[in-house]
Amino acid sequence: MKIAVLVAEIGSTTTVVNAFDGIGGPCPRFLGQGQAFTSVLGGDVTVGLRGAVEDLRRHLGVSEISWGEMFATSSAAGGLRMSVHGLVYDMTVRAAKEAALGAGGILKHVTAGKMRRTDLKKIVEIRPNIVLVAGGVDYGERETALHNFELVADLGLDIPVIYAGNVENHDEVREIAEEKNLRLYLVENVYPRVDQLNVEPTRAVIQQVFEEHIIHAPGMGTVRDMVDGPILPTPGAVMEAAKVLKEAIGDLVVFDVGGATTDVHSVTEGSEEIGRLMVSPEPVAKRTVEGDLGVYVNMYHIVGKIGREELLREFPDLDSLLAGARAIPDTDRSKAFVERLTETAMLTALERHAGTLRQLYIATGKRTIAEGKDLTAVRFIVGTGGALTRLPRHREILARAAGYGKGMELFPKAEARVLVDNDYIMASLGALSRRYPDDARKLLLNSLHWEEGA
Repeated sequence: MKIAVLVAEIGSTTTVVNAFDGIGGPCPRFLGQGQAFTSVLGGDVTVGLRGAVEDLRRHLGVSEISWGEMFATSSAAGGLRMSVHGLVYDMTVRAAKEAALGAGGILKHVTAGKMRRTDLKKIVEIRPNIVLVAGGVDYGERETALHNFELVADLGLDIPVIYAGNVENHDEVREIAEEKNLRLYLVENVYPRVDQLNVEPTRAVIQQVFEEHIIHAPGMGTVRDMVDGPILPTPGAVMEAAKVLKEAIGDLVVFDVGGATTDVHSVTEGSEEIGRLMVSPEPVAKRTVEGDLGVYVNMYHIVGKIGREELLREFPDLDSLLAGARAIPDTDRSKAFVERLTETAMLTALERHAGTLRQLYIATGKRTIAEGKDLTAVRFIVGTGGALTRLPRHREILARAAGYGKGMELFPKAEARVLVDNDYIMASLGALSRRYPDDARKLLLNSLHWEEGA
C-alpha cells in the first residue's frame, strides 16, 4: 500500500506513526496509526520506528507499506534540554523563557543578572543541548549579557549557544565565539524595547538547532535521512498545530495531560478590556509545561496536591490503585482514578498558565492591574494527548476549564466550547503544516469533528 505522507512521533518511551493520504489534494485523509516502544536504550531508534510501521501495517490490514514523504517530531534523547540566561527576570529572562518553551524546550536552569560560579557549575552538570543568552533592550544595558556570554564560552563545552540580547553586543559576541571556537547563533533581540516581546525568531532558531542535536540519538541520523522536512521537538509541533487551528477557528487553549508532565498551549491576543490593564507584555502563542503534573510518573505529586484523606473518601482502594498503576489504565476503576488525577493536573496547569487581576492601592485610590496570560477571549478549549482523548470522561474534564475560578483569574469564560483531538494527531499535523498548511488545517478540523463554517 502506498501512503502519501507518514509522520513519526519518536518519544522517549513510545514511537507513533500516523498515515495520511490525499495530501496536496482537496480531501486529505487520516488513514490510521501504529505504535511501538521507542528503542533509544537498545541503541537504535529506527528499531522502534520499524515496529510502529509494522503495527500500522497490521491495523490497515495490508501486506506492505510504502510512502511518498515522511516527516517527524521527537522528544527522544532526553528532549530539548536548555538553560536560559537574561538580565531582569520579569523582562528579558521571561521573554527568553517564552521563546524556549514555545519551541519545545525543557528548561533545566534559568538565571537573571550576572551569572555566578554556581550557575556555571550547574550548566556543566545538566549538559544542556542549547544555551540561550539574552539581556538588555536594544541600545540599552550591554554589560550583563556580554559578561554571561563570555562565561559560557569559557566553559569550553561543545554546546550551541544562541545570543538573543542587545544588538549592540553582536560584534563582541562574534569575536568571543571565534576565539573560543563556539557554535554561535545570532538572533534578533527577544526583548528589543520595553514592553515588546519578539520571541518568534528565537523559537525558529531553537527548532533548527534542535534538529542538528537530535540526530545524535542512536539511529536518528538514519531517520534524518528518511525525513523530508525538519525534525521538530514534539511540544513545538503541537504549538505549530495550535497556531494553524487559531487561524482557522479563533482563540484557543490546548491541554495535554501526560504521564510525566502537563503541557498548556494558548494562542490568543486576549481581550481589549484586559489588555488596557496589562502591566507587562505576553506572547500571542504561549506554552507552559508542568514537570510535576503527570498522571503516571508523577502521580504521587498530584495525590499530594489533592490530599490523601480526600482521595480515600473517593477511592477507599487508593493504595491498591497506586500500587497497580500502569502507563495506560486498563480497568474501569483505574480509569476513574486517572480521570481524577487528570482533572487536578489540568486545572492546576491552567492556574499556573493564566494570569490574574490584582487590586493596587495607590495615593489616588484603588487601581486594577492585569498580570500574566489573558485567556478570557479564548473561544475553544482543546484536548489532546492520551488522557484527554482516550479516558471516558475526557470531555467532561475539559469542560471544567470553562468558567473555572473565582473571577479574578484570567481564565476562559463559561461559554468557551470543548473540542477534542479525537485522532490524537496534533503533533503530527504540526510537522505536516510546515509543508502542507492547508492539509494540516483540514485534517485537524476533521479530528476535532468540526464542520467548516460552524
